[in-house]
Amino acid sequence: MTARRSGRVHRFRSARRIPAALTALVVLGVAGLFLYDLAAVRAGRPGMSWRRDLADGLATHTPADLGVQLIAGAAALAGAVLLLLALAPGLRGILPMRPPHGPDGPDTAARVRAGLGRKDAAQILRDRAMEVSGVRSVRVKVRRSHVGVRATSHFRELDDVRADLDAVLAVGIEELGLAHPPQPRVRVRR
Repeated sequence: MTARRSGRVHRFRSARRIPAALTALVVLGVAGLFLYDLAAVRAGRPGMSWRRDLADGLATHTPADLGVQLIAGAAALAGAVLLLLALAPGLRGILPMRPPHGPDGPDTAARVRAGLGRKDAAQILRDRAMEVSGVRSVRVKVRRSHVGVRATSHFRELDDVRADLDAVLAVGIEELGLAHPPQPRVRVRR
């Protein structure tokens, strides 16, 4: 059963997983080569020439040297960043939309995935909010779980403007067709 058939909509993922996975495989291969050479030396065979040169360099530079610690820290940081990039979904600026439903339910719908950019959604909701009577200016930020709206009113009561904004934004968010509709957080001031 796929995610589309089960009704769950997942976030969009970036294509950077492939380069990160290839980099991890290269690092794994180098580590395996080191491990193989170390096992060969322990078994009584001569070590590879590059490993002997490296061992001579490590004999003169101990782990207590600042340069060695900085290089090790940079390598560990690069590895952590690569793992984070490989596991993070990326494309956080795209909000997934609900899949279309066919006449007999979601299984008969076309296998279509759609997304809406956060900035585009903010612009649509801003335009809707500007139509409310008494609103002079509006700033909208769309996040994953909520929509932050800051409005400035100039002639109506703030509670009336806030109530109208809540109603307009609720309809606007529903019409966006997002898979996980964010909750509006409205602030109105003079």
